[in-house]
Amino acid sequence: MTAAPRFRVRDAGEADLPSICAIYNHEVEHSTSTMDHDPWEPCSRGEWLAAHRPPRQRVRVVEDDSGGVVAWGKLTAWSPKAGYARTVEASLFVDRAQRRCGVGSLLLDDLIACAVRGEHRVVLGRIESTNSASLALFERHGFGRVGTMHGAGEKFGRVLDVVVVEKRLDP
Repeated sequence: MTAAPRFRVRDAGEADLPSICAIYNHEVEHSTSTMDHDPWEPCSRGEWLAAHRPPRQRVRVVEDDSGGVVAWGKLTAWSPKAGYARTVEASLFVDRAQRRCGVGSLLLDDLIACAVRGEHRVVLGRIESTNSASLALFERHGFGRVGTMHGAGEKFGRVLDVVVVEKRLDP
């Protein structure tokens, strides 16, 4: 009997960009979990990664016990306006082979903890309305639905609704 893999969450580095892009590009090409239409190239993501530094923004990866990246997530500023400095958006992407084994939950817990350490008050998420797995994940972690942006997204020739969720971190 083989042991279940163990996972570790850590800050992303430049060496993780090929894995981050591979996981993300699958979603770009095959799903509505991102509204991006163009795949990412690792060689063009270094500046993006450098811009996502603590405490306000962050990119995190989940690696398995062999050191392979199986998921990644980020906290991104909601708005460049100073009045929104303590509000971030959480996004996460899990390799399709690792879904439904707790990796997304582990990563979302970590992103919430990073938001708390960064002294944020609110974490938001935007989820395409038919993505029931992501909606359920965020709701299990205490996010509530704020509303639906009707027709806000477009992908694969379809107009899509996007659900906004929030988790308040202040007491």
